[in-house]
Amino acid sequence: MKPRKIPMRKDIVTGEMFPKNDLIRVVKNNEDEISIDPTGKANGRGAYIGLDVKIAKEAFKKHTLDKAFGIAVSDEFYEELIAYVDHQQARKELFGDAK
Repeated sequence: MKPRKIPMRKDIVTGEMFPKNDLIRVVKNNEDEISIDPTGKANGRGAYIGLDVKIAKEAFKKHTLDKAFGIAVSDEFYEELIAYVDHQQARKELFGDAK
């Protein structure tokens, strides 16, 4: 049986390519609302952040999402993103790759 192709995406903070499952998708919809997309299928412009708290904190420090989406992203959203990344990272360490 042929091995399945693993989809790769670029982390907007580090510029490195990672498997899609190791990244978190952030979406800007038509109403310029920013949200975390756990399914990876929400409508809108998406950007990927690595599943690492250091990367999320660097995105907050550099306001990377502001540049990627062309709008001002609130500090509260960055704090929510850091908390979500921390939770997902701990979950991955506990349970492995199973979501």
